[in-house]
Amino acid sequence: MELRKRRGLMAALIVVNIGIPSLFLLVRLIAHAAAPKSYGPAGGYNIFVALVAGVMYIFGFIVAATLGCTAGSVDLSEGVFRHLVITGRSRLALYFARIPAGLAIIVPMVAVGFTIVCAVCVFAAPTTLNYQGVNVPPGLSLSAFEGWAANHPKEVICGLPYRGPVNFACVIGPKGKILTPPGANGIKGAPLATLKADAIKIAGQVYPDYAKVFLRPSNWLMVQSGLWIELEAIIGFMVGLGLASLMGSRTVPVILMIVLEIVLTPIMSHTVIPHLINVQRGVVGIATSHLEPGNLLQTLGGGGGPGPSVIHESTTVAWLVIAGWLIAWTAMGAWRMSTRDA
Repeated sequence: MELRKRRGLMAALIVVNIGIPSLFLLVRLIAHAAAPKSYGPAGGYNIFVALVAGVMYIFGFIVAATLGCTAGSVDLSEGVFRHLVITGRSRLALYFARIPAGLAIIVPMVAVGFTIVCAVCVFAAPTTLNYQGVNVPPGLSLSAFEGWAANHPKEVICGLPYRGPVNFACVIGPKGKILTPPGANGIKGAPLATLKADAIKIAGQVYPDYAKVFLRPSNWLMVQSGLWIELEAIIGFMVGLGLASLMGSRTVPVILMIVLEIVLTPIMSHTVIPHLINVQRGVVGIATSHLEPGNLLQTLGGGGGPGPSVIHESTTVAWLVIAGWLIAWTAMGAWRMSTRDA
């Protein structure tokens, strides 16, 4: 009840977890409805990845940490801690009551925002897959993809990237016209059988990347991603709660949590520090990023930064690091609550 009465805090939680994704999707829905040729569909796999990994993961952690810092310091800042103590209620009970109270706020709020994102990304997904500027059928096996490439050789050779030499190169002139420059093995007028062989070769090269692109997020990816961002929010709340209780204030712990998520974690994730590699593995943001669902394309890498993390650890180690942070900060917060002068 104390947390819900803080209207500014509740408004910030709603805006970040629900408002920002909803507004972004609403603008895309309106733009696509008004000018479908200029603006793509509002949903789809790429939009899902961008919102989940680029917005809800990072900012969800920050607002959850803010909620935790508030829960850990609200009694002290409002001068009611002494009144709670003299009631005779156990101090540990007073501390642990904050955990279900805060989680009862942040977990459903993250779930609502994530549900809205999933619904729009599924029901407003594109109907055709545009891969590297070429419209291709989605979800094909390797043999089916090569078969499609053989039936559309010019689109494949002129539109898809490839490595190494091919029999005939595609040269695009003004207004997209296919040209055959003097002295070049241009695609124009080339034998169809040779073009098909080139197209199949290119299809085999790009298939591993093509197989990671979808029209809409799968049900399993949505389940995994939802649990992943809920875990990140829970970590943010629990660490913020313990840190604020330990320090006895809210402002400084909130700043430290923001620095941890946006500054320290990306730096530690993408820079190997000699003789401190195990310390880097102990950063909770790096451990959480290693649990990122594979089909999110490593958008965050090691936590908040672009590209994959250079810090490697097993899934077991990642879970142990997360459990260690939750237990350690909960224990420190509870200890400080039990020993603080009333």
